[in-house]
Amino acid sequence: MRLLLVVIHIVLVGTQIWATANYRNDLEDNEFAEFEDFEEDEDELLAGKDLDDLDQNDEFVVKKPVDSPEPDEEEEDDGIVEEDENEFDHFQDEEEFEGFDSDRVGSSGKENGASNLCLQVPLHFRANWDSYYLEMLMAAGLVVYALNFFTGKTKNNKLANAWFSSHKTLLEDNFSLVGKALEQMTRLCLSDDGKMENENPGLVKESESLYTLWCSGRTCCEGMLVELKFLKRQDLVAVLAQMIRPSCDQVHFKVDMNREDMDSFVFCLASKRTALRLSKEMADLSTYCPEKRSVDKFNLPGGFSLLCEIAEVASAMLDSRVVAAFNKYADQIDYIHISDQYAGHKQPEVVLVYFRDASLTKLPDVKRVMLFGFNIQSKGPTTQTMEDMKPLLQLVFYFMEKLRRFRLSKEAKSKADKNRLRVEEAFLKTTHAARAEAAAARREEKKRQEKERILLEDDPDKQRKWEDREMKRQIKKKAPKMKQLKVKAL
Repeated sequence: MRLLLVVIHIVLVGTQIWATANYRNDLEDNEFAEFEDFEEDEDELLAGKDLDDLDQNDEFVVKKPVDSPEPDEEEEDDGIVEEDENEFDHFQDEEEFEGFDSDRVGSSGKENGASNLCLQVPLHFRANWDSYYLEMLMAAGLVVYALNFFTGKTKNNKLANAWFSSHKTLLEDNFSLVGKALEQMTRLCLSDDGKMENENPGLVKESESLYTLWCSGRTCCEGMLVELKFLKRQDLVAVLAQMIRPSCDQVHFKVDMNREDMDSFVFCLASKRTALRLSKEMADLSTYCPEKRSVDKFNLPGGFSLLCEIAEVASAMLDSRVVAAFNKYADQIDYIHISDQYAGHKQPEVVLVYFRDASLTKLPDVKRVMLFGFNIQSKGPTTQTMEDMKPLLQLVFYFMEKLRRFRLSKEAKSKADKNRLRVEEAFLKTTHAARAEAAAARREEKKRQEKERILLEDDPDKQRKWEDREMKRQIKKKAPKMKQLKVKAL
């Protein structure tokens, strides 16, 4: 449907350009095409007039009838008819028209006998369509954009409803609350059996291409956020960009794990293109997993890359069931990201937290999360496509239970703690200058307050003692530092 709309738009534009070019060529061949309508009107008006009214120059001169004087009337009342030769005599008055070429006007008036005035009469808009080709082009573009907007909006809505309908039963079996989150101001009601029920369950429409779903009420996790990120089918510009750089719809899962149900490690398995992007953008992956590991020994498809902090974690996570799922759904799995140091995207510089009179630095807050990204391959009917993605949601629940039971060995745990301590020390070194500047600012503020307090007192002895003490301190501060060494006599 989108391709059909684009083809219709291109055909309309091409037709308009072709019609405009042909019309301009006709105007160039016939310079007097604009005045043909007016000549026809003049012929109709003069059809009933005598041919004697036409002079040698084909100019129309209407003769005024002159009443012949009756014999009873006097000669003074005879009508005088001015000739055409004197019609432009008033233009020769030099006092009234200064700088006017009287010879040219007088001679032309006498020779032609009439004024050759050229009046530009605007043509009717139906006789000059090329003047409105820009407006017509804009109107056609708006119509195509509106059709594409409603078509794309409806398509995304159908995909979201189809996904929710096919996965609703599985979600309700694993979560007690499926629908809008409490943070999104969803009203809850109490049922007859004493259970909390969501009054308005279902997807939340964030935009025309983004739908969210919050699920909570399960062991080992605080909740799970589902994001359906569809293509921007409602945007014609995005549709054209999609033809140049194809992409696909995606569904993202974010599971907030409990602190006691997940150990300390960072793990990521993603397609090569996604792994490269995540390693540059995510703070935890760029810090704890700077190098990529080979996936050949795990019998995984060659299009994936492994980022893992501890080798023991990779062997534990990639068991036979997970490897079989990756081999079967290689085109649909985009990435799996598990981390206890998740802090979002990498910050370009140190985050400063401002207090009353000083600026301190601290590490960003981290969370223990699991992130999953799956591609939606629309190769067949929408309902069947969504039904085929249910094993991927079961894979998410499998990882939840696996993390709840998994614990690192003593050596791996010690290595993970050392890595986190090393990152914290490196962070403190980079922020040492900022902390020193904050401490100096606090000392200066304390001295200023003490000086103001001494100056406000009326006792001159205290002021003099304070000034002497400050002077001694300044002299001691400026004196060179010397170290005393004891040398034994030989």
